Amino acid sequence: MYSVGMSTPERLIESTRELLWERGYVGTSPKAIQQHAGAGQGSMYHHFSGKPDLALAAIRRTAQEMRATAEASLSGAGSAYERVAGYLLRERDVLRGCPVGRLTMDPDVIASDTLRAPVTETLEWLRGRLAAIVQEGLDQGEFSPSLDAHEIASTIVATVQGGYVLARSTGSPDAFDAGVRGLLALLAPR
Repeated sequence: MYSVGMSTPERLIESTRELLWERGYVGTSPKAIQQHAGAGQGSMYHHFSGKPDLALAAIRRTAQEMRATAEASLSGAGSAYERVAGYLLRERDVLRGCPVGRLTMDPDVIASDTLRAPVTETLEWLRGRLAAIVQEGLDQGEFSPSLDAHEIASTIVATVQGGYVLARSTGSPDAFDAGVRGLLALLAPR
């Protein structure tokens, strides 16, 4: 599953990322992490002080990856609308859900200020980045002047996260796709 040259700490982090996405915090036991990573108990506790420390490293890595993927879409060429559309239409594993968004549904992650922080920071970063792009579109006369950049940014994030929920509940990406098409229709330049 992992490349031959991947270090033990990397295997542990990647295994924890996968298991958190699939099972949540409570369902991700140290034993499951070790088995998934092909690492012994001693290796895990040599590199990390415990499950919370390893989970934090995994959540931070997941958050960094989400930011990089979003930024790749949002920093491309084109108008504000085209960049927002690029973000909304990029390829996703819709039925699997958002690895960061799913963490918001995990009571153990949300109850921990430390584990919740990278999740909150990432979603706030995304809303801020989208708001700046929408503001560019407003400044260029691309969008209706009645729009509020921060409200539209929140709507974009809510559409994506809600789209994941709808798709997972039906077992089909159709609801996600419909939400994206509807939002793009509402945002279409005047």
